[in-house]
Amino acid sequence: MLVGDETRTTEAALSDNNIRFFQRTEDDEIIDALLILSRVTSAVSGLCELNAILKVGLEKTLEYMGGLCGGIMLLDDREKRLYYSVYSGLPDEFAQKMSVKIGEGVNGKVALTGKAVLLNDISKESEVALHCNLTNIKDLRAFISIPLRYREKVLGVLNCASLYVYYFTEKDMHFLHSIGDQLGLAIGQARLLARLQEKKEKIRQVALQVINAQEEEKKRISQELHDETCQMLAALTLNLQVLIEMAEIIGIQDNKFKNMLAKTHAAAVHLNNEVNRLVSDLRPTILDTLGFIPAVRHYAESCLLPLGINVNFDITGAELPLLPEIEVNLFRWVQGIIGNIVRHSQAKSVTLSIMEKDHKLEICIQDDGIGFDVTKLGKITEKKRKHSMGLMIAEERMKLIGGKCSVHSQPGKGTRVLAVIPTG
Repeated sequence: MLVGDETRTTEAALSDNNIRFFQRTEDDEIIDALLILSRVTSAVSGLCELNAILKVGLEKTLEYMGGLCGGIMLLDDREKRLYYSVYSGLPDEFAQKMSVKIGEGVNGKVALTGKAVLLNDISKESEVALHCNLTNIKDLRAFISIPLRYREKVLGVLNCASLYVYYFTEKDMHFLHSIGDQLGLAIGQARLLARLQEKKEKIRQVALQVINAQEEEKKRISQELHDETCQMLAALTLNLQVLIEMAEIIGIQDNKFKNMLAKTHAAAVHLNNEVNRLVSDLRPTILDTLGFIPAVRHYAESCLLPLGINVNFDITGAELPLLPEIEVNLFRWVQGIIGNIVRHSQAKSVTLSIMEKDHKLEICIQDDGIGFDVTKLGKITEKKRKHSMGLMIAEERMKLIGGKCSVHSQPGKGTRVLAVIPTG
């Protein structure tokens, strides 16, 4: 890789490391280059943290180039400037303060044009000295800058520098282009992922705002139904009961009339119960007055006990304050899971456990019902559409408040649904 030049150096001026590189055969260079490319590719595909990938890329590049100094500068799209992300062999005070505007200096032009630059001696390049001050760092001379591209867009530059003039060759430039393509891919993917996460977070915030608005509207409607409709139905039921008693007192013998009165009273009682149930579903008043735990207890018992399903509670260290929006969403999650149990599980017993551990709130609802094949949860058939959708909605609701939901089930072995929400 390293080609000698009569004007460049003598054997005495080279370090042992440089002598080793100087004496390598062409086959050795090809093998080393392939190994370096393989390691960089492995880092790109195997590591998640962008800086870790860039450090591996820079480290392996400098290893191949003979232990030179260099760094990777990334482009800030908003400021249109390049900043060092990782570097080696450069003073911290230089690298941390260094920034280059697009189009200015060597790095800026490489970022603007997408074309690599190879300089034999930067001390003779006034523009480099003006914009980079590289000549003041360890008397650097030979310099090479390679664009890091992703889909034809330059996202940064890879720099290598040497103490010696005429140190780099065209072959080095081609090799660094291969490294640059790999690192550019990693940078592009990392930025796409960051934008995706940012958009997902915005969508989550909007969805949470919509749900909170819905809950406020449900609360308002619930309050109006409770204060007006329920009161009027209660009065109607009471008046009908009084009419039935008066008919008996005054001795009315018209059985048709009395039966009609009794049916009307029964209908009023049923309507009053249904409206009260609707009010409770819209916004359980116990959630506002007593809190999350009593509301969950009341809801589970009122839904399951009338159906002959036994309910067991295991609540440990869960008396912690929750934000109103978290509390409401957790209650809705419990409603959804219990609703699934009522409609689909054919269970005889349900255990609901709530505990706070390691700054996390864990809610587990387990039944002894017929269960199902979890691997087929995403494959919604018409027959199981509501069941599958209910569990997937419960999972999405957990994501909205920063929690996680998992479902464990097997045919004939019941179902266990777990929600974990960070509290700290």
